[in-house]
Amino acid sequence: MSFVKHPPCESPLQSASTDEELMQRTLKIVRSRNVTALASGPPEVIAKWKEAGGERILPATPFDPKAGKPTVAELRQMVTSKQVVAFAEVGQQYDGIPANDPRMEPYYALAEELDVPVGIHMGPGPPGATYFFAPDYRMRFSSLLLLEDVLARHPKLRLWAMHAGWPLGDDAIGALYAHPQLYVDIGIIDYAFPRKEFYGYLQRLIDAGFENRIMFGSDEMVWPDALSAAIDSIQNAPSLTPAQKRDILYNNAARFLRLKQ
Repeated sequence: MSFVKHPPCESPLQSASTDEELMQRTLKIVRSRNVTALASGPPEVIAKWKEAGGERILPATPFDPKAGKPTVAELRQMVTSKQVVAFAEVGQQYDGIPANDPRMEPYYALAEELDVPVGIHMGPGPPGATYFFAPDYRMRFSSLLLLEDVLARHPKLRLWAMHAGWPLGDDAIGALYAHPQLYVDIGIIDYAFPRKEFYGYLQRLIDAGFENRIMFGSDEMVWPDALSAAIDSIQNAPSLTPAQKRDILYNNAARFLRLKQ
């Protein structure tokens, strides 16, 4: 699609040309901007990032409920051997699988048992994703209300909805209100969306009383500079107080992930 090669914006981000370049450019930003990064991907890839980035890299891996891989037993082994500290980013939405699908249940149960946080995609994909790479993607599965039965069955589960359920703000607010253990992150929407739209959506969640459960995210994918762009979008937010910026950029995630502060 033309927008991928020729994005209609004033300062398009430049992707890395190799996996090594992606890692090195990202780690340079991670160090210069004092970032602790939850990095997600295949275990063998994340192991390389962990070796290169040290304590700044928190390794995570997703699970695929459609394929049943990794298996629950394999994930258990990864956790007990400290290969991963979180299950993320779970991309079930791209396969047309809602967050409350029965295929997700064994993974939720394992995560609650082992006290491992789970980050699941609930929000936007690329514009037109259904038509060029994910035919089963459905925006309606962004509704955070799909998490209600999951959270009720697993009250100790540390679950966060990536991309904050955009654009379904009413559903996000309702789920956050009803389930105090639920968190969200603002990956992708904090740098890829028009400022007015992002700031409006963020402020709506804050005005509803949930500033302490909104976590920073970049979802940089293949664009290392997206990390800095996402950080800048919070630091330059005109309506946020210094304390709110600090909470979103660090404190909320540190509490949720139980980082040493």
